[in-house]
Amino acid sequence: MTASPRTARPPDGGDAPGSAVRAVDLRKTYPASGPRPEVPAVQGIDLDVPRGEFFGLLGPNGAGKSTTIGMLTTLVVPTGGSASVCGLDVVKDPVEIKRRIGVVSQNNTLDSDLTAAENLEFRGRFFGLSAKDARRRADELIELFGLAEHRKGNPFEMSGGQAKRVMICRALMHGPEVLFLDEPTAGLDPQTRANLWDVLRGLQQGGQTIVLTTHYMEEAEALCERVAVVDHGKVLASGTVDELKAGAGADTVITVAYDADAPPGVHALADRDTITKVEITGGQVRVFAADPEGVLGELVASGAKAGVGVTDASQLRPSLETVFLTLTGREYRE
Repeated sequence: MTASPRTARPPDGGDAPGSAVRAVDLRKTYPASGPRPEVPAVQGIDLDVPRGEFFGLLGPNGAGKSTTIGMLTTLVVPTGGSASVCGLDVVKDPVEIKRRIGVVSQNNTLDSDLTAAENLEFRGRFFGLSAKDARRRADELIELFGLAEHRKGNPFEMSGGQAKRVMICRALMHGPEVLFLDEPTAGLDPQTRANLWDVLRGLQQGGQTIVLTTHYMEEAEALCERVAVVDHGKVLASGTVDELKAGAGADTVITVAYDADAPPGVHALADRDTITKVEITGGQVRVFAADPEGVLGELVASGAKAGVGVTDASQLRPSLETVFLTLTGREYRE
């Protein structure tokens, strides 16, 4: 399924190429309250999202993602730095920014007293469309998103994927310049998630700027042109997925299983500068290598030299998930 948004109007003054979203040293500190000390939720974030880009904001729980999105969508007032959306200051022009963005939250925020179509039409009227234009726009989006059979349905009686598509349709009713998606596929089954990915790709291919927060690394890797990894209120790394893989120091993991205990020769690999660590458990060896060239061959050769056969072997190159864990650590987050 492929969908395209209506062409969003440019900011006053013409096409204005450049940034759709920009933040410079953006900060938010929540003040102390009773025994609770002040909380520095965002500590100087810099972002620059060009128009038409699919941008991912990644981070563990409590990293500052939601607060950052809250400031960019004018729901949270910054305490430092600056941010603009569609060329407008988030503090000085919150009303106009709201007219130019669409926001899809993680939870179902549709009106349960309205049908799917009525939810869309109501949003259109709220943003100034006539009743006729709101119906036309709602019909267009319902058709594009494959919701024709559900137009009269109650959003809270739909599947999670259907309700999420209705929420995206609602956010697109007024032709926003920037679409903010907060964990759009959380709780969806793999098939529904894959179908929604197709919808989002279609939107971006139609020129829609999209800012996505997600906990699914494969989702960010599949959809986003660029990503920023955020933790403790700061951007730890940003760029294309390939740039992050190259620059974050994530290792390739080479795993070999022998048909007996690992041969003594594999211990010597740990002395190399390009090897981060070697894990040996009985007949299984895992080597974490910044440069994997030749390592698998040497593991096989070490086994042959010691008269030990290889029953399985694999080489897993860095993924966005390994980069994410390298940057943010592996400890549990509440």
